[in-house]
Amino acid sequence: MNTLDLARTQFGITTLFHFIFVPISIGLALFVALCQTRYYRTGHESYLRMTKFWGKFLLISMAIGVVTGIVQEFQFGMNWSLYSKYVGDVFGAPLAMEGLIAFFLESTFLGIWIFGWGRLSPRVHLASIWLTSIGTMASAYFILAANSWMQHPVGYKLNPVTHHAELTSIFKVLTNSTVLLAFPHTILGAWTTGGMLVIAVCAVLLLRRRHSEVVSRSLRMALPFTLVAVLATMAFGDGQARLMEKQQPMKMAAAEALYNTTKGASFSIFATAGLERHPSHLSKDIRIPHLLSLISDLSWNGTVKGINQINAAEQKKYGPGDYVPIVGVTYWTFRLMIGAGVLMLLISLGGLWLMRKRKLEVSRRFQKLAVLGFVLPILANWTGWIFTEVGRQPWVVFGLLKTSDARSPNVSSADLIITLSGYIVLYGILIAIGGWLMSREIKHGPEPDPDPDQPPATSSPSARRELVLSY
Repeated sequence: MNTLDLARTQFGITTLFHFIFVPISIGLALFVALCQTRYYRTGHESYLRMTKFWGKFLLISMAIGVVTGIVQEFQFGMNWSLYSKYVGDVFGAPLAMEGLIAFFLESTFLGIWIFGWGRLSPRVHLASIWLTSIGTMASAYFILAANSWMQHPVGYKLNPVTHHAELTSIFKVLTNSTVLLAFPHTILGAWTTGGMLVIAVCAVLLLRRRHSEVVSRSLRMALPFTLVAVLATMAFGDGQARLMEKQQPMKMAAAEALYNTTKGASFSIFATAGLERHPSHLSKDIRIPHLLSLISDLSWNGTVKGINQINAAEQKKYGPGDYVPIVGVTYWTFRLMIGAGVLMLLISLGGLWLMRKRKLEVSRRFQKLAVLGFVLPILANWTGWIFTEVGRQPWVVFGLLKTSDARSPNVSSADLIITLSGYIVLYGILIAIGGWLMSREIKHGPEPDPDPDQPPATSSPSARRELVLSY
């Protein structure tokens, strides 16, 4: 691997580590807010216990997510200094807004929520968790706006002297057509991740014979929550695919390993060969006729551009070079993302069917599948990000700056190997800590159901302090 490959690998690995906990925290923030809202409206103590139990998982995921995310922005100056110089005036604006607005919003109100138990009115305390949830989503919006500018640059001009991109309209950057679809797709995927975590943890508790009202109610809330989120994620993903066909046609062609322009193009479900650039033998595919044309432009016989034709067109537009990404990676990450989504849909549907049959708490087969199913949202999030970034290559900013021209010239391969090794060790420790903390909370389980023979506990200052200290 050369220096460029090492720099890309380092950014990719640290991003994937970070992207385990971020979707969990976004999804759980909303789920906890919903639990507390039901407690506020009904006064049922089980919803309070649900709020406290899932709130602990939220705090763990947010703490690890913040720590693992710090390295991300530092890498722009460490390994990608030429990129930072070229687009810093544009790219830095939404990142600064994320830090100064969204992060302070979520962190401030999360602190109020943690230490406000028993000190704030129920309405104000409920508002604090909703504002925390809104803050996590706002943070994601600004970051996605920055990334969407890399996919589809708008609201800028090139300085004729420095040849660097300069911001002309922050409004256009924040309302980029790419981010308007990427944001709901990503947020809904995060809600799916949070829902699948709740389902998996409940399944673990049921397998351990730890049935309680909290587990039952949590499972019954999480299943429809996840089903709606999965379906909506798919719907916005479909919209993204059609937009991608217009903005980055090479990415769609690579996702299908479609080398030549085709009318009424079929969709490849599985290919056993032929993904290399110059295949020596024909691909043995399982294909659905006309589906790719339907996805691309809602036309039965619509024309889908092929890799060879797009590459030739981009050579004329941008100059000599190879504008084809790694087809095999793009092809398989696209399918793994879709496949993980379909499996999550089936798990949530299966759980709802069992719930209707009143067999949800006794079906050990479903419970085992639900535990294993937690890897699916992580797989979908990872492969979706890899597809988005690898499919854009060789561009780091599409049509403006190639990845090969963006790295730091004074950072050596040895430097990258040392720092990459350190990051892997550090992030591995952080993930182990996060996993251990979550496992410990699963072992402890939620607060037990109250004994019906015992009178309800009265609220007291000491009880309120214990509730605060439980976090």
